[in-house]
Amino acid sequence: MQALAADSVGDVPFALFIVLAAAVSLGVIVFAVSTASRRLLGVRVGPMRALAAGLVGLAVFVLFDQVVRDEESLRALSTVQVALSLLGAMGTLVVVEVFVPYGSWARPVQVVRTLGRRIRRTRRYLQISRIFMRHGLGSYLRGRSTMDRAFEANEAGRQSARALRLALEDCGGALIKLGQVLSTRSDLLPPHFIDELSRLQSNVPPAPWPEVAAVLHKELGKPVDEVFDWIEHVPLAAASIAQVHRARLRGGPTVIVKVQRPGIRESIERDLDIVLAITRSLQDRARSVHALGLRDLGDGFSVSVREELDFRIEARNSSAVAAACDGYAPEAPVRIPRVHYAFTSSRLLVQEWLEGVTLDRAGKVADEKGWDRHALARTALGSMLDQILRYGVFHADPHPGNMLLLDDGRIGLLDFGSVGRIDPSARLAIQEVLVAIDRGDPAAMHDALLTLLGTRATSRDDIMPDSLLLERALGRFMAQHLGAGGQPDAEMFTALFRMLTRFDLAVPPEVAAVFRAMATIEGTLDRLAPGFNILDESKAFAADLLTDRLNLGSRRKGAGGKAGFSGFDLPSLAKDVAQEAMAVLPMLRRLPRRAERISASLEEGRLAVRVRVLADEREQRFVAGLVHQLVVSLLAACTGMMGVMLIVFGTGKGPRVTDQLELFPLLGYHALVVSAILTLRALYTAMRRSVR
Repeated sequence: MQALAADSVGDVPFALFIVLAAAVSLGVIVFAVSTASRRLLGVRVGPMRALAAGLVGLAVFVLFDQVVRDEESLRALSTVQVALSLLGAMGTLVVVEVFVPYGSWARPVQVVRTLGRRIRRTRRYLQISRIFMRHGLGSYLRGRSTMDRAFEANEAGRQSARALRLALEDCGGALIKLGQVLSTRSDLLPPHFIDELSRLQSNVPPAPWPEVAAVLHKELGKPVDEVFDWIEHVPLAAASIAQVHRARLRGGPTVIVKVQRPGIRESIERDLDIVLAITRSLQDRARSVHALGLRDLGDGFSVSVREELDFRIEARNSSAVAAACDGYAPEAPVRIPRVHYAFTSSRLLVQEWLEGVTLDRAGKVADEKGWDRHALARTALGSMLDQILRYGVFHADPHPGNMLLLDDGRIGLLDFGSVGRIDPSARLAIQEVLVAIDRGDPAAMHDALLTLLGTRATSRDDIMPDSLLLERALGRFMAQHLGAGGQPDAEMFTALFRMLTRFDLAVPPEVAAVFRAMATIEGTLDRLAPGFNILDESKAFAADLLTDRLNLGSRRKGAGGKAGFSGFDLPSLAKDVAQEAMAVLPMLRRLPRRAERISASLEEGRLAVRVRVLADEREQRFVAGLVHQLVVSLLAACTGMMGVMLIVFGTGKGPRVTDQLELFPLLGYHALVVSAILTLRALYTAMRRSVR
């Protein structure tokens, strides 16, 4: 009994060794089959898909042994067995890709991880939905016809616009900001919507001082008393994102402290998701606004609001505009408050305090001090045009609350959360538009507008505008709105946007920002100097700017006789001319030779045009992929046909490999397996290409 027990105990390690060896062997087979199948498909997959493919390949390999019992046949069909195993693994990868596309497994995991945030957003969405329903707006998101009727200029349309404004006011947060942005988009909404949305107010009750003090302490990294001698607990203004307090730095000047409202970032992020859903829904459901790009508007709005949540971006914007127009200089006609970067963070902005009154209340002050209102308005407009046309970075929201008349008679600019940027070609095109308006030349304005806006159409068929009809429409527009004594107003900008939309011309966001800024500053300056014509001043400014480039004049002076922006001196002009001449001289030298060649080729009938096909690397990769897929598909088809022919016509006509298996059918089976492998590769590549 003891000897038997000893033998059984001695067998235990040997049995474990056998089990481990078998497991390792199976693992090697699974790994080999999985790797080979992935290489044959030419793709990379995750570990779970690779394991599944290897296990299926192993199962096919073992099942083949069970089906074919004859040892001699197994040896002859060993290559077929391996090929079927690889085919099973490849088929598994293809089937999994069809029903569970690559990357889709991460969606449920992501949903679980963000479940709490999704619940909060759902609650907010239900709250907004109830508000919209309470104001009678629920039906406008259900069908196209009701939304189209809301844009009609009748009593029902005006009631819809009023209900939308009230609903946005009740929703608050990012939705109020969306309404304010829409109120400046005359190219997107009809006038009755613009009028209602322009009444939106973002003033909200201020956050309690203890909460504000906690934010200040966290952002400053020290108690508030260690940074400021004093700070007013009652804010000067409170908006949906931030509120502004006046304070004095320890041993320093009086400053403005702009602090972000506690918890507003999470609220804004939650609302932005809903705003994106609403704008995309309107884009898809309303025929009348399909070509106006509401989806792009929502995406751009989301980006701009997220930038407003980071006050460091506003600080950099302020510095960029100040550097462009020399706004920090003591003698500058337009002042920009300096940023105290040592105390500025993503949620806190500390700026220089400018003593003055906003432009909506500046008229009375200017009269009391004997200042020329029109000269002040000219200075403000000149600064805006200089930012746009000369430097390409400008204050994009010059409403009366963001512009000050300072105690020394200069203009101050505030709040650089919204700043526009345009490239040199767009700046030159805007100048050409103004010069064309000054000359009353519709053809020149047509060319300048196409240069400014590009030829990207907004319609589904991508139809290009008819040049002659557009030129005639521009002529009528100029005669109606831009003639002698013409005054740009909301109606003019609305008519311009409608005309561009009618000819399928899309206004790029950066150009729309210029139009919005000019429309906004027109209303602002009209409060300061009623009757001030920004169109005449803008045309004169564009002419002066072109003159400055030739050093034939200088800018008009600003308010109070202060010097404005001077031109170049003669040495600088000579240097610029020499540099430009050096740049074009090689081209001028080659021009006569090339002109002679072209004329000779034309005379002899040898003129030809050489075009480089597939010059772009992306096009090369695309065509190479199509050719590769076509070749694989042809090989799969040809190999399959060869296999079928060998099996059908080769039976009984060739030598035998075994007693039960002939050579030609065996080769046919191999060919069919190869055809199946190539077919799976083509299918998998096509599915992956369509997903991308």
